[in-house]
Amino acid sequence: MKKFLRRVTAIFIVVILVLATLFVFWASDAAPASDVALQALNSDSQTFVTIENGWATFYPANNQQSETGFIFYPGGKVDYRAYAPLMNMIADEGYFVVVMPVPLNLAMFDINVAARIQAEYPEIKNWFVGGHSLGGVAAASYGGSHPDIKGVVLWASNSADDSLKINNMPTLLVYGTQDGLFPLEMVEDARALLPEDTIYVAIDGGNHAQFGSYGLQAGDYTATISPLEQWTQTVDATVEFMQNTLSVSP
Repeated sequence: MKKFLRRVTAIFIVVILVLATLFVFWASDAAPASDVALQALNSDSQTFVTIENGWATFYPANNQQSETGFIFYPGGKVDYRAYAPLMNMIADEGYFVVVMPVPLNLAMFDINVAARIQAEYPEIKNWFVGGHSLGGVAAASYGGSHPDIKGVVLWASNSADDSLKINNMPTLLVYGTQDGLFPLEMVEDARALLPEDTIYVAIDGGNHAQFGSYGLQAGDYTATISPLEQWTQTVDATVEFMQNTLSVSP
């Protein structure tokens, strides 16, 4: 009997190790950042970009002492650098922006990375968090449990629970009408978990993958607008949300 149990235990351990290995390989196969995205990691006359503590940071070149910061969680299995074009554009508007890699390319494995970022930059007085797809779920989880956060920005994403609603956290949800992974019915489902005054912004013709710059994504629909058009509308909605939130924030 003991010999049989040892054999069963050994088989169980082997199965777990195999499954864990397969999961690591699956999660590590991230969608790569495009050449356009990698170019956006270079500083220019409007934005100073650097890698600090392993995070990509974007400083507004003409306003290095910005008091407002935006922490962005990348989408699941997407290279965090794929969001550089949009982060660069937000920094151009006068905000300090951070986007960071996450363990196994899944933000849910390090939700509290935002706390470490906040601690690293104490000069930032106002913090917003946001994310794309699964990264948005992580951002919602962090924002829902940290009342010092000024607001949460969701790009084609939702909260996993009603913590944002319970805490009446200012929330923005931006979605594309051609999104095959976060379709309109999921937008409607999100209303049950998000605050009643959540702002919803539809990008007509936008899809899921064009919230970043990493190419086509399985299951997504074809966008009918260019990436730049979708980025511009997404950034405009995000910046307007932060500006309006701070204007009424105590």
